[in-house]
Amino acid sequence: MKNICVFCGSNTGKNPKNMIQAYKVGEALAKRKINLIYGASNFGLMGQVAKAVLDNNGKATGIMPEIFSSKVEHPNLTELIITKDMKERKALMLEKSDGFITLPGGFGTLEELFEMITLNQIGYHKKPSAILNIDGFYDKLIEFLDQLVEEEFIHPIHRSALIISDNIEEILDKMEKFQNVHTDKWRNA
Repeated sequence: MKNICVFCGSNTGKNPKNMIQAYKVGEALAKRKINLIYGASNFGLMGQVAKAVLDNNGKATGIMPEIFSSKVEHPNLTELIITKDMKERKALMLEKSDGFITLPGGFGTLEELFEMITLNQIGYHKKPSAILNIDGFYDKLIEFLDQLVEEEFIHPIHRSALIISDNIEEILDKMEKFQNVHTDKWRNA
C-alpha cells in the first residue's frame, strides 16, 4: 500500500476522541510511508489527518473540486489537485488510492464510503475499504449493514470485505493482507 484515501468530516464532531484518533491515523500513515489522499481541507478531521501526516514527514495529496478552491484547502500539502466537480474528485481518489479508510463524518463521508464499497462489489476495483469505528461512532450503521445481510440485500461476502476496527494499526495490517473475493451481486438472477 503506497496511497490510502481517507474519508472523514470537515468538522470535528462533538467527541474529542475524533481529533485524537484522526491525528493517530495520519501518524500511522506517515510511519508506514503511506501517502495520504484526501479531500484537501484544512478543517475538522480532514485537516487533522493531513496535519499529522505532514508533522511526521509524510506526503499528503489533497483533491478538491473548484467550488471549494481558495476557501478551505490545507496550505502545506505535498500536492493539491483541483477538479471540475465532485464526480471528477472521487474518480481521481479511486485512481490514485490503493485503499480507503473512513472516519466519522456526515453525508459526504458516507456517500464516499458507500460508493467505494459499491464499486468493489460490482467489480470496478479490488481495493480494500475500512471503517475506523471511533468510540462506537458507526455501531448503528454496522448493525444496519448486518441487517441488510440478514434480509438478503447484501451478500455476506461483500459485507465481510468491509474492514472494521477501532484501531488504525489493525486496519492497516488487514488492508495490507486484503485479498478481494468477488461473487455475483445478483443472488437470484
